[in-house]
Amino acid sequence: MRGLHADTGYLLYRLGLRSGQLFNGFLQESGLRLRHYALLRLLATSGGALQRELSTTLGYDPSAIVGLVDDLEKLDFAERRPSPDDRRSRIVVLTEAGRGFLRDTDEAGLRVTNELLGPLDATERDALHALLLRIAEDGLN
Repeated sequence: MRGLHADTGYLLYRLGLRSGQLFNGFLQESGLRLRHYALLRLLATSGGALQRELSTTLGYDPSAIVGLVDDLEKLDFAERRPSPDDRRSRIVVLTEAGRGFLRDTDEAGLRVTNELLGPLDATERDALHALLLRIAEDGLN
C-alpha cells in the first residue's frame, strides 16, 4: 500500500493549505484574507472586470465575490463603476489605495513564498513554478 506522501494530489492539497495559512498570517493585521489578496492581484493586472468574470477567473462562488468586493470597497481598495458597455452592469476596479496596499505587501508576500519554498534552490523554484503554471493553465481554465 502506498504511503500518504506518495500521493501527489494530497501533497499539493497540504502545501495549498500551508500556503494559505502563511498568507493569511501575514494579511492578518490588515483584516484581509488570501481571497481578498487574490482578488486585488487579479484587479491589478486586469484593469477592472465584471463580478461574474472575477468569479469565473478566481473559481470563487459569485456570492463570495460580492462580499469580497464589499470588504475591499470599505477599505477603499476597490470600487464598482458603471460598465462602459452596459449601464446596468458594474465593473470592479482597483483604487490607488489598493495599489498602495499591494506594493506594501510585496515584500511580505515574497517572505511567505520563501518560507514555503525554503528547501528548494532558485533553479528548483523556477522549475516548480513553471510546472505548476503549466498544470494551472491546462487544468483551471
